[in-house]
Amino acid sequence: MAGFQNPGFQERQKAAAEAKTQALAKYRNRTPVDPAVMAEKAARREAREAAAAEKRIAAQQAKAEAAEQKREAERLAAEAAEAAIKARNEAAAQAQADATAKKVAERAQWTEEDRKAARDARYAARKARQGRR
Repeated sequence: MAGFQNPGFQERQKAAAEAKTQALAKYRNRTPVDPAVMAEKAARREAREAAAAEKRIAAQQAKAEAAEQKREAERLAAEAAEAAIKARNEAAAQAQADATAKKVAERAQWTEEDRKAARDARYAARKARQGRR
């Protein structure tokens, strides 16, 4: 390795200072801003702002659409609940009407003898209760 150099501290310090000076000179000697470059930057900035505005508008439209869908779903759920309640009430009314009709039919089937037998049973029960006193 004949080509390898082992620089000392002072040589490294000198190289760093030289690099720093060159970078500072490059910064100081930069050319004034080119109008074409500024126009291009302005066009890119306007394009970014337009894209951001379109994105915000799309997000607002999506939010509005989601809210509309939610309202529609709630309306449908409310209608379904009302229909269920109405069906339940109709079923309860039908069951009550059936029970009443059944009682009327049973009473119509009683004969006069059945009524007399029921009356006699009530009478005998009342007498038995009075006899225990």
